[in-house]
Amino acid sequence: MSGHATGRTIRTAVLGFGVSGRVFHSPLLAANPDYSLRFITTSNEERSRQARELHPKATILKDPEDVFKHADEIDLVIIGTPPANHYELANAAIDHGLHVVVDKPFVPTAAQGEELIQKAESAGVSLTVFQNRRWDADFLTVQDLVRQQVLGSIATFESRFEWWQPDGFRSWKGAATLDMAGGILYDLGSHLIDQALQLFGPVQEVYGQTTRYTDASTDADEDAFVILQHTNGTRSRLTMSGLAALPGPRFHIFGSRGTYLKWGLDGQEPALDAGKNPNDADYGIEAESAWGSLSSGAAPQLIPAQRGDYPQFYKLLSNHLADGTPLPADPKDAVQVLHIIEEVHRAAG
Repeated sequence: MSGHATGRTIRTAVLGFGVSGRVFHSPLLAANPDYSLRFITTSNEERSRQARELHPKATILKDPEDVFKHADEIDLVIIGTPPANHYELANAAIDHGLHVVVDKPFVPTAAQGEELIQKAESAGVSLTVFQNRRWDADFLTVQDLVRQQVLGSIATFESRFEWWQPDGFRSWKGAATLDMAGGILYDLGSHLIDQALQLFGPVQEVYGQTTRYTDASTDADEDAFVILQHTNGTRSRLTMSGLAALPGPRFHIFGSRGTYLKWGLDGQEPALDAGKNPNDADYGIEAESAWGSLSSGAAPQLIPAQRGDYPQFYKLLSNHLADGTPLPADPKDAVQVLHIIEEVHRAAG
């Protein structure tokens, strides 16, 4: 591949050390010997202290732009800042000949995403989007059921991400506007829509509703419902809400041979947040009490969960940079998600 990568050691900078950088990217990089975490950026003093403590070999910088002063010392930039900054920072990384991982949501608009893809291709660098929830234990389980046609022909696919934040969203998420890729549809919809497209392919019709339930200066949504009519005949119903003290099922899938029902979220994020090492033997393994159930009209049977595997993203990226194998996530997929989000917002506006 083009870019700065040499051999198997990928010199990396993580921009932002909030949940994205601290919980997801830096632990996954630290657990993979193909990567060397050289720089972390954050302007927050407490996060700087955490970064120094957790990653003592990394240099901590205050401004993401400062990383590009060290472009000759890195191969890969991971953008984990708020999404309003993604387009500008990805552009700068590509201009410096660096490979780029952008956290979701990719960028605020599909047009910006398409521009970045073309620019990366022209520059000969790799660009991908961190769609980590393709490796959720429950999604991998559902994907296996669909591929093996255990449920037969899927008529309806229901998928939910729901929180309990009745006073509005915290930190920058509470202030970001739609033109900054703010709101729950950009945030959680980037996962739910991507998963639906991965399972059932392109869509021919989109319907959606969005709303707010708190008073604020932003126009960003705090609740969203999206229906995707896929060209293969399946209908996806996707629910995102910050007003769910009692969340609905994570997955509820209706097929000609049976129904699958799953409660609760994948456990990798809280495990990583608690300091779990991704290389531990029990990482990503769901307890039997968290398994989903399948019924074909008789008594339901538990379906053992696949092992959750967020580390797979960076394994695939390393292989791609070394050998030209496929990216862990094609950025064109993220653009398709953005087109759907934009269509929902246009209709809701």
